[in-house]
Amino acid sequence: MGTNDSSGHPSSSRQRSSVQSLRKRPRAQVLIIGGGINGVGTFRDLALQGVDVALVERGDYCQGASGASSHMIHGGIRYLENGEFRLVQESVVERNRLLRIAPHYVKPLQTTIPIFSTFSGVLSAPLRFLTHKQQGKPKERGAFLIKLGLSMYDFFSRDGGTVPRHQFRGRKRALAELPRLHPGIKYAATYFDASVHNPERLTLDVLQDGEKAGAVGPSDARASNYLSLVSMGGAAGNSSGSTGGSTVQLRDELTGEVFDFTADVIVNTTGAWVDLTNQAMGAASSFMGGTKGSHIVLDHPGLLEACNGREIFFEHTDGRIVLIYPMGDRVLVGTTDVDADMAEDAVCTDAEIDYFFDLIGHVFPDVPVSRDQIVYTFAGVRPLPRHDATQPGFVSRDYRIERGGQHTSAGGAVVLSLVGGKWTTFRALAEHLTNDVLKELGLERKVSTAKLGIGGGAGFPDTASGIEQWIKAHMSAGRDADRISGLLTRYGTRAEEVLRYLDAGPDRLLHSTRELSVRELEFMARNEQVGHLIDVLIRRTSLAFRGLVTGELLNEVAEVLAVPLGWDAAARAAEIHYAQEVLERFHGVQVHSLVA
Repeated sequence: MGTNDSSGHPSSSRQRSSVQSLRKRPRAQVLIIGGGINGVGTFRDLALQGVDVALVERGDYCQGASGASSHMIHGGIRYLENGEFRLVQESVVERNRLLRIAPHYVKPLQTTIPIFSTFSGVLSAPLRFLTHKQQGKPKERGAFLIKLGLSMYDFFSRDGGTVPRHQFRGRKRALAELPRLHPGIKYAATYFDASVHNPERLTLDVLQDGEKAGAVGPSDARASNYLSLVSMGGAAGNSSGSTGGSTVQLRDELTGEVFDFTADVIVNTTGAWVDLTNQAMGAASSFMGGTKGSHIVLDHPGLLEACNGREIFFEHTDGRIVLIYPMGDRVLVGTTDVDADMAEDAVCTDAEIDYFFDLIGHVFPDVPVSRDQIVYTFAGVRPLPRHDATQPGFVSRDYRIERGGQHTSAGGAVVLSLVGGKWTTFRALAEHLTNDVLKELGLERKVSTAKLGIGGGAGFPDTASGIEQWIKAHMSAGRDADRISGLLTRYGTRAEEVLRYLDAGPDRLLHSTRELSVRELEFMARNEQVGHLIDVLIRRTSLAFRGLVTGELLNEVAEVLAVPLGWDAAARAAEIHYAQEVLERFHGVQVHSLVA
C-alpha cells in the first residue's frame, strides 16, 4: 500500500461503485491491505479458490514499489553469490512460466555482460558468499566467476523453460556485435532473461481476473483503490450480524468518508510500509528495512542504437549491479540501492543521475548523455527485510510470511504480514500466501494458477506473424494498423472487449495524441477504477514514462474524463494541477498547462 504520490490530491464527492460494494456488505473472510502485485496476485488466487476476499489500496494499484521496479522478470543470477539457490530456482521457473501465461506483457530479454578482466574477484568472491559483506574495496567479477555463475544459472533455467544457454564472446567478436562498447573489454557474455514493459497494466489484469472469478464463482471478490486503513475500530461483526474476526476502519481517500469493515483474516501486503500498517492496527512490528532504487528514462537514439536491442547488465566500479536497456524507443537506466528513509519521498536525486551518467560512460565511453535527454525519473522503496548492519546489496530478496496473533481479543482476526517479495515470483508467492490463508480458514485449494493465462495473455498470438494476422483481422475503416497494434500492446487480447466498447458509439482520436480516443478514456474510467487524471498518464498508459505528456494532453484528457467521473470545472483544474505536481515532484517532469 506504500505509495509516493497519494497525498495532497484533490477531493471528490463522487460515489465509486468499488467502495460502495464494500460499504454495502462490510465483511469478508479475508481482507488484503495493499494493491501492489503481491497483494493483487493473492487476491486473484483466493478468489479462484472461492474465498470471500476484499482488497484495499490507499493509492492506485501498482503505484508503489511494484510500479517503480526495473521492469525485469529475471531469475536473479546475482543471488547465486548470496547462496540463495532456492530463490534462483523459483525465479527462473516463474520467469519461464510468465513468458507462457502473460506473453502480452512479459517478453524475452537478451542480456549482455561486458567483462573487463579474466580472474578478478576469484579470491574475494568466496568471502562475499560466506559473509554477505564486501571485503575492502570492491573487486570486479572477472570472466572466470561470470562463466561459473552463468553455467549454474543455465542449470537452474532448464526447469520448464526453453531459453537458450549463455554464450561467451571474445573482445573482437563482442565489439563486432556491439561496436560502441568500451574498447577495453576482454569478453562479453550473453544470456536470456525477460522484461515486463507494462507492470501497471499486468497488475490490473491480475486484479480483474480476481474480480471476474468472484463474479462467476462462489466467492465475492471485491477491490478498491484510494481506500486506506486508518485503524482498528468498531465491534467485530457489528454490521453483518456475524461474530468473530476483527474490524478495521477504512477511509475513502477521494471523499474522506470513513466506515468499518470486518474480516476473519487480514493480509498485510503493504511492502516497505508493513510495519506502519501493523502499527495502525495496534500491533507494531519491526520486520522491514527497505532500500531505495531509482531509475531514469532517456530519449537518446545514440544510446538506443548502442544497446542493439539488448539489456546491458554489468557491475559498476562500486560493485553495484546496474543495467541499461531499451524499452521501445526509450532507454531505461538503473538502479541504485541505498537505505530508505520512510519519512522522506522516494525520488531520484541529482547525485543518482550523476551516478547513472557515470555508469553509462563506463560501458559506452563515446556515447555522451545530458540531462535534457531525460524524459522521466522514478524511484521506489524495495520491501526488503530489516537488515541492520548488512549492506543493502547483500540483503536477501527472498520473502517470508509472518503470522500475527489475535489482534483484538480471543476470536479476533489473524494477521499475515508479507516480508519481502519481488516481481518475478509474484505468482508463486501469492500461491504460498493463499495456502497459508486457506489453512487459517480450514479450506482446501481448488484451482492452481500455474498454467492459467493472465488477462489479455490468454490466446495471445505466439509469433510475429500471428500478431500481424490479429492486427489485420481487427482493422476497420476507421482504425489503421498502428491504432490496433497500440490497443493489442496495451490490453493484450482484452483489446477485443475494448474494441466492442469503441464500436458502441461515436468515437474520435484525441487531438493531443493518436494513442488514445474519447471512448477508450471512457472505457478506462468505467472499467479500470480511474481515480485521478494522473492514473491514466502513468498507470493506464505509458505516456508519462515515455515523456509524451503535454499541456494540451493534460487539458484534453481531463475534459474527457470529467463526464464519466463527474468532475466540474473546479475539479478538472484541480486534477490538472495535481498531475503537474506529481510529475514534477516525483518524476522530474515539468508540464505547463494551457489552463490557469
